[in-house]
Amino acid sequence: MRRVVWVAGGGFGVLGLFVAFLVIGVYTAGTAPVTGSGRGGGQLARDTVPPEYEELVQHWGNLCETLSPAILAAQLGQESGWQTHVESHANAQGIAQFIPSTWATHGIDANGDGEANVWDPGDAIPSAASYDCSLAGYVEDVPGDPVDNMLAAYNAGPYAVIQYNGVPPYEETQNYVRIIRGAEASFAAPPEDTVLPPLEQAATAVHFAQEHLGTPYKWGGDGTPEDGGRFDCSGLTKAAYAEAGIELPRVANDQWNAGPHPERDQLLPGDLVFFAYDLEDPRSIHHVGIYVGGGYMIDAPYTGATIRFDPIDSPDYFGATRPVAG
Repeated sequence: MRRVVWVAGGGFGVLGLFVAFLVIGVYTAGTAPVTGSGRGGGQLARDTVPPEYEELVQHWGNLCETLSPAILAAQLGQESGWQTHVESHANAQGIAQFIPSTWATHGIDANGDGEANVWDPGDAIPSAASYDCSLAGYVEDVPGDPVDNMLAAYNAGPYAVIQYNGVPPYEETQNYVRIIRGAEASFAAPPEDTVLPPLEQAATAVHFAQEHLGTPYKWGGDGTPEDGGRFDCSGLTKAAYAEAGIELPRVANDQWNAGPHPERDQLLPGDLVFFAYDLEDPRSIHHVGIYVGGGYMIDAPYTGATIRFDPIDSPDYFGATRPVAG
């Protein structure tokens, strides 16, 4: 919970006017163009995967040209949400969701303990990367994006991709590919000379948040009539970006993966700013706000408070995300 209180009295009006000028200035002037491309040069962005898996994903994500650490991370997040002992209705098992017949063929003893164990991330994550690269080879002559085809083959099997000459027309497979490719940018560290482009819809999101200053907080609130128009922290950010035409996940630690991650000195109005109990673990994120400039955000802090301006610089500041349109 956030418990930083903005000064009472005229501060709301003064800061609100300051923010309005700042937002107009930023989105009129724009920023420098993007100078980098690709998938982050094979590097994971900071604090985007659970720390115990970062080295595995970074190493094995560079196994072949079609794969990257960012794609592997997004894929594992989609498969299991980083849960190591989950089992699906189709008997898919572990962090990489291998079905037993596929594991029997493609599971590897990557950690050298003498057993290829589907429940052990030390084996399952390398096996997922190895299987991805094998699939990329199986479908390399299929038209279309090779990464999309690789991911579709992981979900639906390589023969479906070959049969349909690309991503097959299965809703589950198409959503699988879309979600992973959409999350890819969030996990990729941009080259050092890259300047992240501003998001055109950000001003709309900031305006929405400003319009709701003073609204009481409600745990689980989405701003609906049933909620009395009230929000919690991630309900506010989700609604603000829905107003701008961008769909965000519902909870704060999922919103962390909604786009690339600008550094503190690269923040622009509209960026989502996050706060966590453990500054090395994105799963411990407990709060999110919308950055408005000048070191301040608009947020819905906690029960008993109202939507307000708060400073972002605090010991639990975790980082920021610039949501990706589409």
